[in-house]
Amino acid sequence: MTITPLKRITPATVDVLDALLTTSDALWGLAIVKATGRPAGSIYPILERLETAGWVVSEWEADTERSGPRRRLYRLEADAAPAVRSAIAHLKARPARPSITPGTAFA
Repeated sequence: MTITPLKRITPATVDVLDALLTTSDALWGLAIVKATGRPAGSIYPILERLETAGWVVSEWEADTERSGPRRRLYRLEADAAPAVRSAIAHLKARPARPSITPGTAFA
């Protein structure tokens, strides 16, 4: 599969990529939510964007013994690891944005 460069790489995107990079197993969405500490409402759109770009592949869980709804399992595309490491390093190398206290921006 072709890996398309990402238009934007946010800290939340890096957290998702890092969670997927640090395991050889496929992870389901809520496991990624727990690993990153980010809300599900931001994780699932990131996973969808990463899958569309070819960085991540997903499949439905095949375990029929487990009770409850099927889980969608996510893993890094085999060829994506170098791009993931580069994206993580790039974001961590950027200087942090200064914080602005409300009411003092133009003081």
